[in-house]
Amino acid sequence: MEKVAIQGVLRSNHSKFQSPQDSNVRNIEEKNHYSMGMASNEASPFESRQMLASFISSTPLLSDSWRLCNQANAAPFRTFVADRVGASVYVAFSGVQMPGASDPNWRDLVPLHSIGGVPLFSPRRSREAEEPVMVHAAMLNLFLSLFNSFQNQMLEIVGNKDTKSVVITGHSIGGATASLCTLWLLSYLQSISSSSVSILCITFGAPLLGNEAFSQSIFRERWGGNFCHVVSKHDIMPRLLFAPITFLTTQLNSLLQFWHFSMTSEDFGKLANQISEKEKANLFNAVMDYLEAASQEEGETSVPILFHPFGNYFFVTEEGAVCVDSPSAIIKMMHLMLATGSPVSSIEDHLKYGYYVNKLSSQTLNQEISMQRNIPDSSYEAGLELAIQSSGIANQESAITSAKECLKKTRRMGPSPNLNAATLAVSLSKVVPLRAQIEWYKNWCEEQDDQIGYYDSFKSRDSSSSKRDMKININRCKLARFWNNVIDMLERGELPHDFDKRAKWVNASHFYKLLVEPLDIAEYYGKGMHRAKGHHYMQHGRERRYEIFDRWWKDRTVTTAAEENKERSKFASLTQDSCFWARVEEARDWLNCVRSERDANKLALLWDKIENFEKYAMNLVENKEVSCDVLFKNSSYSIWVEDLRELKQLKVKVQRLPHQFTGFLDGEVVP
Repeated sequence: MEKVAIQGVLRSNHSKFQSPQDSNVRNIEEKNHYSMGMASNEASPFESRQMLASFISSTPLLSDSWRLCNQANAAPFRTFVADRVGASVYVAFSGVQMPGASDPNWRDLVPLHSIGGVPLFSPRRSREAEEPVMVHAAMLNLFLSLFNSFQNQMLEIVGNKDTKSVVITGHSIGGATASLCTLWLLSYLQSISSSSVSILCITFGAPLLGNEAFSQSIFRERWGGNFCHVVSKHDIMPRLLFAPITFLTTQLNSLLQFWHFSMTSEDFGKLANQISEKEKANLFNAVMDYLEAASQEEGETSVPILFHPFGNYFFVTEEGAVCVDSPSAIIKMMHLMLATGSPVSSIEDHLKYGYYVNKLSSQTLNQEISMQRNIPDSSYEAGLELAIQSSGIANQESAITSAKECLKKTRRMGPSPNLNAATLAVSLSKVVPLRAQIEWYKNWCEEQDDQIGYYDSFKSRDSSSSKRDMKININRCKLARFWNNVIDMLERGELPHDFDKRAKWVNASHFYKLLVEPLDIAEYYGKGMHRAKGHHYMQHGRERRYEIFDRWWKDRTVTTAAEENKERSKFASLTQDSCFWARVEEARDWLNCVRSERDANKLALLWDKIENFEKYAMNLVENKEVSCDVLFKNSSYSIWVEDLRELKQLKVKVQRLPHQFTGFLDGEVVP
């Protein structure tokens, strides 16, 4: 489980959290890191999650978040409320909002590409075969309607040098808004390469928000640790969207109205229209039936699951708390815990989060005392017993076995992330010779008399190419498989959370990109794929691994300003823009379009693009950030420069001709 975001917030509030429990907290963190890095095949994050549950319960995070949620709910005409506590800022969104449940299609999902102009997730992060990332249409519309009212203030908060962490929270519908706000803020901070502010989202009884692709994308971005969804034992709200309850729309609207009035004031809640006991039972049974179907083993359920959980779920009961981050385990626990409730408790529990939060600290201490009476042999078994006790189903014999099996499946089997990283380092050493052979090939190309260089030599190869060219192409494909596997392991959580920050891998991936991507570009244009696909390499040909490596390099730690701005005394061994040749190919296409284009406006746009690229390329050359083969006499770039010079000369000559003659050349009828 990703604990980085939560621990970052806690560290920024270190002075506030000083208490007799601080030494225990430090011990918990040490045990967490140890269990995450064990080399045993039985290494598991489960013990860590239970320790984290106790850890969070012992801090003011939940109580401070809930306090602000109450303030936001009591002020329904305000979008959100904010409160600074030392170096941390708490932002709470009101749950007294209507997301459009009166719409008969209120369970509709819509694609989610960006928020506030900031792209979400890495471009084309998901494979083409996967479903698109989608979220609840009404929740997104509600968020977008509020966005302008809080955008500037949120940017001021994270831009304040005194802000070390931001906790974004919300109850009910406000929790969905808080989640979307957190996604926007994480994407914004990533786009400006800022990681100095820790972001944590804590929701209380929030509804589900997106589809499986949405959940997977958050996991791949390694943002799961930034979300802590607090869900009470019987609360039906976080479970509602498992069921197609459009036939109960009227009752649902009445229920939302009751909740909203009750959040504002207990007295107001008494004035709201109450749904009948029969309607409560119908709603409860519908959700239970679909939740039970959704909790079945993969392949055993025929019920489509539109909405999937994401992040960490913090299940709270009168007995304690259970922390789970596996989507399948979350769904199973939702079902087992709701099954111990009733139609009435499922509705009342949505309004009892203050009660649960207030009890958590004392319960954690009592559980630790009770566990000492019969301590299991391993920390894993101890964590499992504590989880069952905390879930409130310890007295339900029929549910205990299912719950244990569910939680056991979250146990990581196989090597630990640190061991995987060590094994991967050995694999890297084995592919280094492949990279060295490509370096040798580049040097060989630069020594040839044809003066075309590395890129154009590979691009111009054909079916009769030498064994040397074929060998380099095989190496290119093998290296692609190696780095794709690295990314897949990282996205599956099989590597350490800071893997993409480690200098060894950042530097190795960057060197690979600069060396090999020009060959991929040469393959793309040499095989005519730009014509077959109708798009240039930069639009639809670039592999996602290069986009990910771009981000790794952009987010790397630079020790000194001199290192970042170091001037070169000679040309680089590798062109520092790995996409340089793709830009050259596009610029060549623009020149061809200029020769045939007759529309003045389109011509002006083309010349703007050409001149911008010319300036960009000249800047790279002047700063010696290109390899020497870029300037070879017969390279694609040198030919483009010569073609541009000739076209500019022709343009000047045409401009000097009389208007009637230029009109005649353009096909106009001259009187």
